[in-house]
Order: sequence, then structure tokens, then C-alpha cells
Amino acid sequence: MILGIGTDLANIDRISGTIERFGERFKNRVFTEVEQAKAERRRDVAGTYAKRWAAKEACSKALGTGLAMGISWKDMAVRNMRTGQPVMEVTGWARERLDEMTPAGHEAIIHVTLTDDHPWAQAFVVIEARPLPPEYAG
Repeated sequence: MILGIGTDLANIDRISGTIERFGERFKNRVFTEVEQAKAERRRDVAGTYAKRWAAKEACSKALGTGLAMGISWKDMAVRNMRTGQPVMEVTGWARERLDEMTPAGHEAIIHVTLTDDHPWAQAFVVIEARPLPPEYAG
């Protein structure tokens, strides 16, 4: 069953300007070390940051809270599998919210997809609840 859906559209030029203006202060406030390392290795640094920004916004919407209700930017993080597929990980208050919204006997799966076409970066997040196998449903 679907627990939440979120989407966001970020302007890559705006994120680039924010990085130019605030530099490390902005990066350290919003992005984990893993996200920063990934972005800094990419040819399109600003585009990579913009996609991750959009993913965090989309995830907060899928959690039903938005960023105004206490979720920290770093409570949501995008990493990539070896195949390149993005994966959303949540910790802290975002994890607590995810656990609250997940029905008993289910596990929550966060699906995320990212795309960009300059000057736009876009993310979609779908939170799914899958029934646990009987031996795990407790």
C-alpha cells in the first residue's frame, strides 16, 4: 500500500548561486558527507546538489510533514547503489515519522527517482508499506 507521495522541482541555477554565496555552510547544513562527496566528484556539481535538494523536499512531503515540522535536512539522505540507482535513507525525526506511519506487520520502502534537464532538477518519492513475511510479522 502507498503511504505517501512527494515531488519537488529545484532550479539548478538557484542552488548554484546558493553554493557560491554560502559555500560550505550551506552544504554542511543540508547535505551529509556522503552526499557532498558524491556531488563534488560529479561533472555537474550544482545539478547533483539540486537533485538531492529536490529529493529531500519530496521525501518530507511524502512523510506528510514538509520541512517546517521538525525534520532536519540531514535526516534524509540520498546515496546510490552500485548500479547508480538512488536510495533514500532516513534517520532521526524522519525515521520516527516513517515508523509512526507504517502499519503493524509491514515494512516501509522508500522509492526515489531523480532527473534533471538544465535548469531544472526533479525528484519523486513514493513510500510503500509491504507486508512482512509471517515469520517477521510480530
